[in-house]
Amino acid sequence: MQPPLETIQGGKAWYKPPNGPMVLGEAPIYRASDSTLHWVDALKEPSELHILKVDPESGDPIGEARVLILEDSVSVQYFRQGVKGSYICAYYCGVAFMDEETGKLDVVNEIIPKSMRAEKRFNDGGVDAKGRFWLAEIDKQAMAFGLGGPPESYGEPKGRLWRYDPDGSLHEMANGFVCGNGIDWSPDNKIFYLNDSVGQKSYAFDFDLETGSISNKRLIVDMRGTGGEPDGLVVDTDGNIWMGVYGSNRVMIFDPNGKHLKDIEFSGKNLTCPTWGGKNLDILFVTSAKDPILGIKDGDEGGNMFKYMVRAGSNPKGKPKFEFAG
Repeated sequence: MQPPLETIQGGKAWYKPPNGPMVLGEAPIYRASDSTLHWVDALKEPSELHILKVDPESGDPIGEARVLILEDSVSVQYFRQGVKGSYICAYYCGVAFMDEETGKLDVVNEIIPKSMRAEKRFNDGGVDAKGRFWLAEIDKQAMAFGLGGPPESYGEPKGRLWRYDPDGSLHEMANGFVCGNGIDWSPDNKIFYLNDSVGQKSYAFDFDLETGSISNKRLIVDMRGTGGEPDGLVVDTDGNIWMGVYGSNRVMIFDPNGKHLKDIEFSGKNLTCPTWGGKNLDILFVTSAKDPILGIKDGDEGGNMFKYMVRAGSNPKGKPKFEFAG
């Protein structure tokens, strides 16, 4: 008989946006140079970018976040190497550069035609150790079938995974996803991780850092039959996967092969995406969403920001995020 799974209490909301809970908080990233946390409310209309100064030791907020109104829905953003005040991002239809001072989007590659906005949109992304930007699509029609994805009669879901290189070239890397999400790499850059949230599956691929290719797709976590969706994820220095689970109040932690190790439980139900931050990359910041049907409910702090201090004993720390090299 297996011992009960360890559940750690992560606590209540750490930061509450002044205008109320977010519709869908996503894509937190930490910048060490000025100890700021950057994230988006991707589905608010209009979409918003939040930038918050935090204490590098405790992670406590310093004042309130600066909030920028965006021209289109942005679901993930990463800093650019040597380009101050600029991010690369996935907006609704493709790749854009986003200005940190104004929120203005400069579209560099419209991958999904505007005529197909009812069928597809972009979701999560990541930057690899060579500075290439990866971004994954949602098949909106497949997602409408709900948890687990569409029936076999629908055919293969149409969500694709792309790689956008610093030289401006675009490469389709994989397909067949309902809702591409949760992109990160193992510390040795030999494994690439990708979630299909609404499909309720987490995948690993072999990764070749030099060529940027992926192969040997395999299922490592299967949440079908539960109410949880594997959402955003980050990997620690030991190679373990820290995964926000939408539809639950947990960040679940798995080993590199998908073995469930432990959970961190928070006071918000719909956890979306974690990131590492703080001076020593030992603070886990987590975005969340308010319930899309019931909104704000008693006792549910979804739609706010959470944090967890990873400092007790011999816990591993986080890996820094890479920056886009273009």
